[in-house]
Amino acid sequence: MSTSKKKGLGRGLTALFGDQKTEVKKKEKISHNRSKVSIGDLSPNKYQPRVHFDEEKLVELANSIRKNGIIQPIAVREDKVDPGRYEIVAGERRWLAAQKAGLHEVPIVILDLDDHEALEVAIVENIQRDDLNVIEEAKGYKRLSEEFGYDHEKIAKFMSKSRSHISNTLRLLTLPKDVIGLIEEGNLTAGQARPLIGLPSATNIAEEIVSKNLSARSVELLVRSKKSPQKSGQIRVDSNILSEQNKIQENLGLNVNIQNKKNNSGKITILYKNLEQFELVSNLLKRN
Repeated sequence: MSTSKKKGLGRGLTALFGDQKTEVKKKEKISHNRSKVSIGDLSPNKYQPRVHFDEEKLVELANSIRKNGIIQPIAVREDKVDPGRYEIVAGERRWLAAQKAGLHEVPIVILDLDDHEALEVAIVENIQRDDLNVIEEAKGYKRLSEEFGYDHEKIAKFMSKSRSHISNTLRLLTLPKDVIGLIEEGNLTAGQARPLIGLPSATNIAEEIVSKNLSARSVELLVRSKKSPQKSGQIRVDSNILSEQNKIQENLGLNVNIQNKKNNSGKITILYKNLEQFELVSNLLKRN
């Protein structure tokens, strides 16, 4: 098979299995089917962009597999170095869950893919998963850019995403490693992290965000205040004030805005949308 990159792999395995318009590609790419192989004959995909597999979700999937079996075969390609073994192209999560479920054999479909095609399918299939964390998603886009020469516009069309989404996601990779680690661990969201891009003090602010559980909006205000020197009488943004603002909002279930001036005077604004919310605030304020 030619090593040049084939057209039509942009939608991952959907272009191989799930679309009647790609019947020709099915015949080209599916080498042959084998109903089942030993679970030990499969190897992880070296192009797998996913680093973290949620243990709780793996257990849930294992329980489902134990009850219902593996409904969708694992997509593999033949191991060129070790005949008789197979490299997983898509379905590593199912393979791991099958091991937890105690299966000895798993269903597979064998694809005829070169290294570039295997890489492209692996990246696309994983990026399309809802539970892929945003850093893994960004790294997948980066590989499409570096290893396939895709610009942001092409990646956006390729993944059916907006160009701004691709660009903003990729920019997260410019953050310090410690901040990226907080995102990967689920301690910091992309919305909280984006305002920190390009800041020399990004790591310190990120730790402050996590410790005080600041909202993305609060982070934007905090970063803006650190970028602009404050004048006398100007509204002062303090992480402690923002933290208290978040707590009040959570307790009330309403939008709250605290403006604290440099001399520590200020005002608290509580926004309500209807009379029911107004009565809620009024009753709370009347309490002794």
